[in-house]
Amino acid sequence: MRFTAWAVLLGTLLLWSGNWIVARAVRNDISPGLATAGRLVIVACVLSPFVWRGLAAKLPALAPRDWKVLWLLAFAGGGLHLALQWLGLHYTTATSATLYLSTAPVFILLLAAPVLGERIGLLQWLGVAVSFAGVALIGMQGRFLNPSFNVGDLCALASMALWGAYTVFLRLRRDALDTAEFIAMVCLLGLVFMAPWVAAEAIQGLTLELNAAGAAAVLYSALGSLLLAYAGWSYVVKRLGAARAGVTMHLMPAIAVGLAALFLGERPYWYHGAGVALILAGVALASMRARAAA
Repeated sequence: MRFTAWAVLLGTLLLWSGNWIVARAVRNDISPGLATAGRLVIVACVLSPFVWRGLAAKLPALAPRDWKVLWLLAFAGGGLHLALQWLGLHYTTATSATLYLSTAPVFILLLAAPVLGERIGLLQWLGVAVSFAGVALIGMQGRFLNPSFNVGDLCALASMALWGAYTVFLRLRRDALDTAEFIAMVCLLGLVFMAPWVAAEAIQGLTLELNAAGAAAVLYSALGSLLLAYAGWSYVVKRLGAARAGVTMHLMPAIAVGLAALFLGERPYWYHGAGVALILAGVALASMRARAAA
């Protein structure tokens, strides 16, 4: 049983990491907005037979506060997060973009202060500073004398900031929706925020038709990195515990870098290793106070 849980964990991390590789590989085959909207539609359609009765019964009973939180979650995690990820991979390598996965705990820390009222101590601020020094190192590609920040890196960083916001907003939930119902609602409400993005792409004449590569990428993103990975993660957390499973999330950048080298021919440079080392050191510093309090 323990071997099965670790095997499922590895598969889950591979599915999540692979989403970045797939998005980079098909960047010229499908626009970011269409890819994201397609993913939301597929997930909503797959879940609809299982959730529509429950939603029909529960949605009328939701309080205004519940709707507000759902809209916030749909904005942060229902589409724009992934769209920025796919957009960023038009301009930067998967190797660089995936290393920003390690910044998620930093954004969660920063957003928990204004949203949840949690205090940030001096050691935590030091951790934030160290982490963002690593971000700057990767974004500037180690060029200190002639620095420039890749727009793709900025998009990837913004994507992780939205993911941090989504994680914080999850703690505000008080609704009665189960997991499948909640995911379906986030997808449906997320389509509202993606509609202007897709419309802008259509006006600009970007690639909106689906070829085989683009369609396969959207299916992978919807069924692989969302539904299957989410089910796998739930299975793993129940059997290994949240703390043990959560620590393994830091393996994702390394997995993604390996996949990028294998499938995209990308190779990491010295600033990738140094940057992610600084980011992880900053995360460790920022977590010390929380561990001590626990």
